Amino acid sequence: MRIVAFNGSPRGAAGNTQVMVENFLAGAESAGAETESIILTDKKIGHCRGCFACWLKTPGKCIIKDDMEELLEKFKSDIIVFASPLYVDNVTGIMKDFMDRTIPRLEPHIEKDENGECKHPVRTGHSPGFVIISNCGFTGMEHFQVLKLLFRRIARNTGSKIMAEIYRDGGGILANPMLVLRPFLMHYNKLLKKAGSELVTDGRISDKIQLKLEKPIVPPEQYLKTANKLFAEELQKLERGVN
Repeated sequence: MRIVAFNGSPRGAAGNTQVMVENFLAGAESAGAETESIILTDKKIGHCRGCFACWLKTPGKCIIKDDMEELLEKFKSDIIVFASPLYVDNVTGIMKDFMDRTIPRLEPHIEKDENGECKHPVRTGHSPGFVIISNCGFTGMEHFQVLKLLFRRIARNTGSKIMAEIYRDGGGILANPMLVLRPFLMHYNKLLKKAGSELVTDGRISDKIQLKLEKPIVPPEQYLKTANKLFAEELQKLERGVN
């Protein structure tokens, strides 16, 4: 099994999202999968122009000369991981540009599915499974409602199947070096590795691990209090610097 993860965080390898990706892929590798982690900020990806050239002029190929031609080849893998922190209730702009540029995978013709909804056929006939990974700075899993619906629609439109979804509220502590948090983060990272391993061996994440993944890493009120305190301290530093 080959798994390729695309991380759309503007903070790249230094962000909270990559902590989730690395541990998930480590677990998948331990179960025998071949994995690859791609940081989208390291790639040159232009905006889709909506010119339809990839459908009519150069079928299956975008006329924009950047790194997307190479990245589209990765969709020949068994599983694609879309990893993005939550920005304004959605994926980041970098991830959205990447997703828009996957349109060459589809044909221009329109067909209806078994529910009578319109979609474009997949050009290659191969649709990898999807894994969704995201985190946000708020507490509460309800903040991922938009992402859940978004990727269900994309999977339907591209004939794919969502294999797993891992959402982490209170994600601001994932890359936190504070010693007091280390035991909590080590436990969560082990759960991420277990999830990656289960996906490879069983084709899904068990309900037991899924429930554990969604439990708060630290008590929500403690997280909010600490986050607000840290932001207040940073603002005070800026004000002292200005004055």
